[in-house]
Amino acid sequence: MSRFLFVVPPLVGHINPAVGVAAELSQRGHELAWACADPGLVRQLAGDAVVFPCAGPVPGTGDGVRPPEIRGPEALKFLWERFLVPLADDMAPGVEAAVRDFRPDVVVADQQALAGGLVAERLGIPWATSATTSAEFTDVLAGMPKVADWLDGVLQGLRGRIGDPSGTADPRFSPHLVLGFSTRELVGSDAMTGEQIRWVGPSIAPRPTPPGFPWDWLDPSRATVLVTLGTANTDVGARFLTECLSALRVRADRVQAVIVDPGGALGETTADDKDVLIVPSVPQLPLLERVDAVVCHAGHNTVCEALWHGVPLVVAPIRDDQPVVAGQVTDAGAGIRVRFGRVPAVKLGLALDAVLHEPGYRAAAGRIRTAFRAAGGTGAAASHLERIAPLEAR
Repeated sequence: MSRFLFVVPPLVGHINPAVGVAAELSQRGHELAWACADPGLVRQLAGDAVVFPCAGPVPGTGDGVRPPEIRGPEALKFLWERFLVPLADDMAPGVEAAVRDFRPDVVVADQQALAGGLVAERLGIPWATSATTSAEFTDVLAGMPKVADWLDGVLQGLRGRIGDPSGTADPRFSPHLVLGFSTRELVGSDAMTGEQIRWVGPSIAPRPTPPGFPWDWLDPSRATVLVTLGTANTDVGARFLTECLSALRVRADRVQAVIVDPGGALGETTADDKDVLIVPSVPQLPLLERVDAVVCHAGHNTVCEALWHGVPLVVAPIRDDQPVVAGQVTDAGAGIRVRFGRVPAVKLGLALDAVLHEPGYRAAAGRIRTAFRAAGGTGAAASHLERIAPLEAR
């Protein structure tokens, strides 16, 4: 059996897909360990896991608090300079210590935990990329050559500090294996190609869920809509959630809504409110089995989990990879895009009516659902990882 070291950033949306793959590998008898700047978060999501601590910035604190108004290249620069690069520099010693102590046969590095691939390359260990968003597979910087050159310089600087200066691999894309947690049916035909790229579909696996969700509250006679902005957008979501609430209230005769509001922007619903349920968190995977549409920020995990269940979407991208993922949804015909910062309740309501009642959106979501489930998910990802382990370790 082989040993696999998962190197992940302290981000729920990046750890969750790896958790399902790790669980599958463990079931097959392999040994697992993790390296992360937030060991407690890994244990919260992965259960009783061996986690090697690393240094690193905590998202959304200190210099990592991103002004909500920045967008485009400015937001990209902020992400790299204030989070991804410091995270890689800070994590590198901890990753190297984990490699020394755990002696993995394969390192599985999240695409935003760049220290994983760079340290593995320098130490001569096979490594795989866990691409928990498909945005990097599209050339979003094709029209911005100066930004692309700047990013190349950033990556070269990282390699010089923590990697093998003579190496040539892009630390975001392992030359051995890249696990893409999507399929071409969603990503599109123009996505990056390569023999090492394997599209395995979403990593859907049981995960810890918050207790106490009122399942009996759901009304099977009305369509159910889930509204969520993920775990990292509490600071910017108040206006959008308010517009969603207004749009949903006027459709209460035919629509019931669950709104995830971790920041408490909307207050609480009363016990006798049968039209809208406002909660800080939801058991998202089981809930998606019972909803008819999702309104979200086009976060990769939320989009893929909705489409895994054949649920069409209204997407309102905020930043980072979300505009790319939103474009994938609309290009596939599985949803409608609205403007996060400006959309009024009336337009939100019309978009919601369309995805609920025009059959083309649900049909497109169903096609992606079929493709996702045929891709193999965590089982396919685990098999690909087993194949890059050295023969003597299998």
